[in-house]
Amino acid sequence: MFENIPIKTYPLLHPISFLYGIGVRFRNQLFNWGILPSAQYPVPVICIGNLTVGGTGKTPLTEYLIHFLSDHYRVAIISRGYKRKTTGFILATSQSTSKEIGDEPLQIKRKFPSLSVAVDSNRRRAINTLLNLPENERPEVILLDDAFQHRYVLPSLSILLTDYRRRFYLDSLLPVGRLREPKCGKRRANIILITKCDPDLKPIEYRVLESEVEPMVHQSVFFTGITYGELTPIFQTFQREKKLLKDISKEDEILLVSGIATPEPLIDKIKQYSEKVAIMNFPDHYMFKSKDIKKIKSEFDKLSSLNKMIIVTEKDAMRLIDNTIIENDLKPYFYYLPITIDFRQNQEKEFQEAIINHILTVHRNRILR
Repeated sequence: MFENIPIKTYPLLHPISFLYGIGVRFRNQLFNWGILPSAQYPVPVICIGNLTVGGTGKTPLTEYLIHFLSDHYRVAIISRGYKRKTTGFILATSQSTSKEIGDEPLQIKRKFPSLSVAVDSNRRRAINTLLNLPENERPEVILLDDAFQHRYVLPSLSILLTDYRRRFYLDSLLPVGRLREPKCGKRRANIILITKCDPDLKPIEYRVLESEVEPMVHQSVFFTGITYGELTPIFQTFQREKKLLKDISKEDEILLVSGIATPEPLIDKIKQYSEKVAIMNFPDHYMFKSKDIKKIKSEFDKLSSLNKMIIVTEKDAMRLIDNTIIENDLKPYFYYLPITIDFRQNQEKEFQEAIINHILTVHRNRILR
């Protein structure tokens, strides 16, 4: 049987956490009573979010849904564009940068150039703007990234993600733990996704996990893991080839640089291939400064192997690709490692059917009105 992974908390902060919880519960109750308004829309609006602060795998799930739905529907994604240097509504273009729209929206726009990717902290304004586009550009499905707490929009479907290593029902409210709102907020979800599951979990362990979630009658529970892609050069002008993880030898030296909330799965993965891994962790969505690049170069210069490289996440790559501080002699060594999700327990077909049936139901109800 799997063991629950200990979650680091800060017990001395319980009084602050208690007061924070009162504020969040009161806010949620104002929405429940209708005192604060939630807007509904005539198209499927699928919310992808979590109860915790960062690191549950929302972007890989969003990309999965885009892959799955784009052949049949005009899909648009709306994000707040976390840590961007701009404000208001922006519709991403091929020239957009991470400073303008944020790293995750940029990652999605680069992968799906024809997709409508909008950033706006005001999701209602963003939805209204997209729905006022010409008919041939107007989205038929809208994906809301990281909007579970943005209750001014009432999504037609809510997908709640929780990291297997830090499941929400074992966590505590901020600042003691990493919960943005009390665990009872899960009631608003239609689908609960336990992400980054250990590949060695047994069927009985999946059943235990589902029972621990305590899903309500209207909720379905799914399980996903991580699939790692090919190491891809960040800076294409140097004509470096992609590399497979299995091509890394035990003697190759790796400088692993990450600016994500939960780097542990990535660290564990790279250490399966190389015995010489130096690690530099930065805060989530970190904007690399000149001093940081100098530190990275200094650490990289300490590596003595002829076969050495710098590996970052795909999200980090979006904040490095237009960084003018990186010297040309360092650029050829930068690679990012993309990830995708894979469904466990043969659940993929069931998940896809749930999404399609929901979209068809919303469209059918709109016609009947």
